[in-house]
Amino acid sequence: MSALLEVCVDSVASVVAAEQGGAQRVELCGSLADGGITPSAGLIAMTRKRVALPVHVLVRPRTGDFCYSPDEFEVMKRDIVLAKQLGANGVALGVLLPNRRVDVQRTTELVQLARPLSVTFHRAFDATPDLPASLEAVVGTGADRILTSGGCHTAEQGSANIAKLVRLAGKRIIILACGHIRGQNVAELLKATGVHEVHANLRSPVPSMKHAVEHDPAAVIFEEPVRFEVVPGTIARFLDAALGVQAEK
Repeated sequence: MSALLEVCVDSVASVVAAEQGGAQRVELCGSLADGGITPSAGLIAMTRKRVALPVHVLVRPRTGDFCYSPDEFEVMKRDIVLAKQLGANGVALGVLLPNRRVDVQRTTELVQLARPLSVTFHRAFDATPDLPASLEAVVGTGADRILTSGGCHTAEQGSANIAKLVRLAGKRIIILACGHIRGQNVAELLKATGVHEVHANLRSPVPSMKHAVEHDPAAVIFEEPVRFEVVPGTIARFLDAALGVQAEK
């Protein structure tokens, strides 16, 4: 079985490039430079118009922790309804209690609201204090998969934990590995963990534009912040690396 690649994107250009490169799914986000929040309705709509591959929409009303106020929770519910209306295939979400354990009640409410879309419990999972217990809690919410780096900064560092989660999950829920996964380490990660789905941020920097006002003594030359986009070739090379390890088995 070949590995499924979900690419994290925050622009229409990156979504199109991900599809051209062979990615099987995208997680559509807003403001990835800040850690990712819910994308705008316009971005969801244009993404759905431009590509045919499955689109999962991040539902995260703000950056920071994952313990949300009643108003923020209402925002999440409205964003899920909107994502469904705009043609999303799935959503990625996560709600924690103040003690950092999974908020089963509110997460279950969101999962039920999202149906029939696919639901991923995102990396809020890695902020919880007991990953095996959190896995059981997420299973109880009815979610379809868990996005995790095994509670570590990178998937390589957390590979043993990811492998354990795969064993504990069985066929009840999918473990979607993430955390600095690249072409050079995906093969070893697949071998070490037994996952069949990986999530990667494979964007590359795009040269900045420079602007100048000529013949103005007060002219200011400035450089825009570097932005990042997906390049089809990067996706293709990543998939070649992932498929290579599958062929060896």
